Parts: sequence; structure tokens; C-alpha cells
Amino acid sequence: MAAAFAALAGPAAAVNPDEQLRDPRLEARAHELSRTLRCVVCQNQSIDDSDAALAHDLRVILRERIAAGDTDRQAVDYIVARYGSFVELKPPVQGDTLILWFGPLALTLLGGAGIALHLRRRARLAAEPFTADEEAELAHLLNSDAPKTGTLKSGGPA
Repeated sequence: MAAAFAALAGPAAAVNPDEQLRDPRLEARAHELSRTLRCVVCQNQSIDDSDAALAHDLRVILRERIAAGDTDRQAVDYIVARYGSFVELKPPVQGDTLILWFGPLALTLLGGAGIALHLRRRARLAAEPFTADEEAELAHLLNSDAPKTGTLKSGGPA
């Protein structure tokens, strides 16, 4: 019983029955392509999964293009020409999408370099050892019953 519900849940996406093509092969193509296009309203959903009105319109346009005989690439290019390469969930590597493909890597490398520089600088600025005079004064203060407000060279209270 659970398997039957799971099998029905897959096709029960946002595609309405009135949007579907009569030819099952064309509908399968349209369904596959609509899973590769981003809903520009929902941003991280495909137009196949989105209930937004614009996603509905894009599904209809996509199916019209496929029914008219467009290849998969022609149908997608038709939509990309109107909405930009952002509408593709996996945009091609080209000049205007380089930031999408290489931005995360660049930020990761910059962050790693920043951390490495910080750790190097921190290691270089490690506490300098006490001078012989400071060691003697510290030993005197620790071993005596004198008040703990010595005259360290830093000028502040001990």
C-alpha cells in the first residue's frame, strides 16, 4: 500500500492535467526538461515542482515548443532567451555565469588563505620570554609576602 502511494507521489508534482501533452513520449520530454528549468519566483525549485503562476506559464510554453517540433535545446533556448541563463538550474559555463561556477571555490580559497595568514601572524606574535630582570622580579613577588602591586615595566598593576 505504501509503495503504491510512493509511486503516485512522483508524478503528482505541480503539473496540472490540462498542461500535459497527449503524446506520452513528448510529455516525458517536457517533464524531463521542466525539471532542468528554475522557477524564477521560487528560485530553488524547478518549474516542474513549483505551484507559482509563472512556473505554470513556463510549463505551458515549454510544452507548446515541444509540440511544435522544437528539439530539447531549442525549447530551453527559447525560454533562456526571455529569462536569461539564470532560469537554467545548471547554467552553462560561460562569461556571465563564471561567478556561479567558480565563486564558491574562490571564496573558499580566500577564506582558507585568510585563516592561514591569521595563524602565521599569530604564531609570529607569540609571547616573548621574560628578560632576566623580569624573571627575578617575578620570582621575588611570588616568593615574598609583599603586596601584589609590584612595579612591572609594563606600567600597569601586576
